[in-house]
Amino acid sequence: MPTATDEPSDPPSRRLAINPPVFITSAVLLVALLSFTVAYTEHATKLFTDALDFVSTTFGWLYVGAVASFIAFAVWLAFGRFAQLRLGADDDRPDFSTLSWFAMLFSAGMGIGLVFYGVAEPIMHYQSPPSLEGGTLAARKAALPLTMFHWGVHAWAIYVVMGLAIAYFAYRKGLPLALRSCLHPLLGDRIHGAAGHLVDTVAVFGTLFGLATSLGLGAMQVSAGLSHLFGTPHTTTFQLVLIGVITLCATVSLVTGVDKGIRRLSELNLLLAGLLMLFVFAAGPTLAILDALVEGVGGYIAVVAERTFSVGAFDAAAKKWSKSWTLFYWGWWIAWAPFVGMFVARISRGRTIREFVLGVLLVPTTVTVVWFSVFGGTALHLDAGGAGIAEAVSDDVSTAIYVTLAQLPLATITSGLAAAVVAIFFVTSSDSASFVVDMLTSGGHPDPPTWQRVFWAVAEGACAAVLLYAGGKAALTALQAAVVSIGLPFCVILLLMIVSLVKALRAEVPPQSEVDA
Repeated sequence: MPTATDEPSDPPSRRLAINPPVFITSAVLLVALLSFTVAYTEHATKLFTDALDFVSTTFGWLYVGAVASFIAFAVWLAFGRFAQLRLGADDDRPDFSTLSWFAMLFSAGMGIGLVFYGVAEPIMHYQSPPSLEGGTLAARKAALPLTMFHWGVHAWAIYVVMGLAIAYFAYRKGLPLALRSCLHPLLGDRIHGAAGHLVDTVAVFGTLFGLATSLGLGAMQVSAGLSHLFGTPHTTTFQLVLIGVITLCATVSLVTGVDKGIRRLSELNLLLAGLLMLFVFAAGPTLAILDALVEGVGGYIAVVAERTFSVGAFDAAAKKWSKSWTLFYWGWWIAWAPFVGMFVARISRGRTIREFVLGVLLVPTTVTVVWFSVFGGTALHLDAGGAGIAEAVSDDVSTAIYVTLAQLPLATITSGLAAAVVAIFFVTSSDSASFVVDMLTSGGHPDPPTWQRVFWAVAEGACAAVLLYAGGKAALTALQAAVVSIGLPFCVILLLMIVSLVKALRAEVPPQSEVDA
């Protein structure tokens, strides 16, 4: 099968160390928005929160419909006539083993969130579920399915669309490894001009600030864990030190490259997280966890259809809940799609479309479901027995996993392991995000220069540190709202990517009726 030799040659900017319009604009935007958020935290919080509320209220229907279409599109690709096309030449084979590939995409995607919310989110849904009274038996039964819904197939379907489109146009059509390339069938060579620069610049913005807010909030969790364990100071100064250490580790990992630093750290973290989960499963209420897993999966399947299309059209309370949870998550996953999609595309050369879709869609979802069943199921069971985990979550979400582990044997060791997993997940997320920003600001170069990797890794850490030091959690939360709002334009871009990808696939593999004619 041809590899589309009729595509245009790479633009000159791809051969440069940087793509000036994207690099310079991104750097200026980084400084400007960071300065505004820090100098006028209260005004920034109101501005970004109002923007997020407007997007959720006005375009909630678009988010819900789009995410549903992403799932349908992914399934269609996996089992349609394009399923055996390779992301590369026909004789290409995957650059990484399946285990390494999975470890890297999972660490970059949402591994850190699972540790942070593995206990907290099921408990929060138990305390305040939609259309139910909190703290009841019905609320406890609804907690896990609701959590799985937000972290499962829907989230990964977003990454499938973005990652597959980037990988297809980069490896099979010879275009730069950048978001702009996905729109080539619609825009032609204009992707190398202002339109392409704009798309890549917004992607850099979402990646930088999305990671900065996560890094700042994550430093608070690591600090809380260490304070809980060893009595270290749970202060801003200590959290800044943690950010510095994480940034240094991420920089070292990034400089060593994907095959060494990023891959090995991802595999290590997958191993440590797996050991922690197995310990909780064995030392915790094992039978209750198994019951929670089976019933949680059944509840997840049962609520998928209803929740997938729910926006609270006729119920003000349901609409408010949807805005606070579902629409926030959809906006967050979409805003992170350029980062995760780019990175997954970078490590997926040689895989078939079917391998890519099923691997990215189903394997992380399965692990996610098991993770929440183990940690969330344990927390719900212990709280029902009077362990007070719900109260701990209400007091400080960042301590939820440590309070739960404290109810089990070897609490000091396992809590230390949990803190290490959080820290390494942040390192892998930081180096992956920096690598993606490097590629975007270098015009889609798959192996950007070392100095640029260091620049963006340090910039991400500095951004998180400045936000935490000058504005605290309020500044981080404000910028998080801004990042989620960025999900709106990327939602539209993702829909355009579907149109563009279908157009390119149909041109390469026309229907049999057209071939016969």
